[in-house]
Amino acid sequence: MANPVVALDPSDVLPEVSCRHCGGGAGESVLDLGRQPGCEQFPEPGATEPVHPLRMWFCVGCGLAQLADDPGWPENVLSVEPRAMRDQAGRVVERLAVEGRLRRGASVTEFGSPHGGDWLPLVVRHGLVEAPTGRADLVLDTYGLLHEPDQARALAARAARLAPGGVMVFQFHSLATVLLHRQWSELRHGHFGYWSVPALDTALRAHGLGVHRAWRYPMAGGTIVVLAQANADPDVDTRKLISSEVSAGVLNPSSLRALQADADRDARVLRTWLGEQRQAGRRVVGYGAASRAVPVLCHARITRDLLPAVGDASPGKQGRMMPGTDVPVISPAELVGSKPDTVLLMLPDLLDEVRRALPEIEAAGGTWLTLPKILGKSA
Repeated sequence: MANPVVALDPSDVLPEVSCRHCGGGAGESVLDLGRQPGCEQFPEPGATEPVHPLRMWFCVGCGLAQLADDPGWPENVLSVEPRAMRDQAGRVVERLAVEGRLRRGASVTEFGSPHGGDWLPLVVRHGLVEAPTGRADLVLDTYGLLHEPDQARALAARAARLAPGGVMVFQFHSLATVLLHRQWSELRHGHFGYWSVPALDTALRAHGLGVHRAWRYPMAGGTIVVLAQANADPDVDTRKLISSEVSAGVLNPSSLRALQADADRDARVLRTWLGEQRQAGRRVVGYGAASRAVPVLCHARITRDLLPAVGDASPGKQGRMMPGTDVPVISPAELVGSKPDTVLLMLPDLLDEVRRALPEIEAAGGTWLTLPKILGKSA
């Protein structure tokens, strides 16, 4: 049985929402995943789990998609930083160097993420000097804005740290990527703001800044790096990227509402596939007890009779349960020892890394299969 859950708010009447950035109330709920536990609150077996509504709300005033309801849970991240994230950081920092953005002796500060992926050590190696307080020539935000409940205050704080003539660099998972690849599981507690490049550009202009360059990288289906500065002058590629995001529907709540149908469909497809594998006598075990796997397993109501375990390299998660389920988290060694026919990889970016780390799976005749592949998605 799944761990017992207790709702923080027993009422089904949800509160009115005000935008986390502009403060407006004109908007609508575009995605509702029901009451779910915290995506980083991996419980001990048998522990009682609190749950809270998990909805995405879109502000028609400023174009920010955002977490509607905040239970106030701390984000206690237990994950091991993936190699893909480290490699991504290296690529971006090298590009910044080539673009002449890493001037030796310039000052730098960083607003980081609880998930890791810090760029500051890499940038300092290029001769920049960390500025713990005051203004800095280079202000970095690596998935930090996403985790701020008050988006307006957070953006203002970053702008206040930027020295005249400086550059602010954001890395974030674009709302356009969520729409393009139907990544509805990006919605989870503790993740408050889902920015698109055009919405961020509009927000930055209130602080005298604008999107100067926008670069797209393939990690997680489409990660965006934005360079913002005063007197921004977007080049042709940046203007095309912004236009493509608008065309994708990032400013259209009707487009975002399509995520609900995808979430419900994906839940059915996953349950059906796991059931068919069980009936065929094939043992399927998961890998990657990541936060984005939590809403997937919860929305699909997956239990250990369909997915006996999920392997993960993080010692802090091993021996605990996937939030909202009775599926245990096991070590990579235990996963290998279970001799699975198929390992369902929850994070496709990890495929090359885990195949190298766990060659025993394929040596014993097992196969790796990514979650997007099961769901018929490209990322």
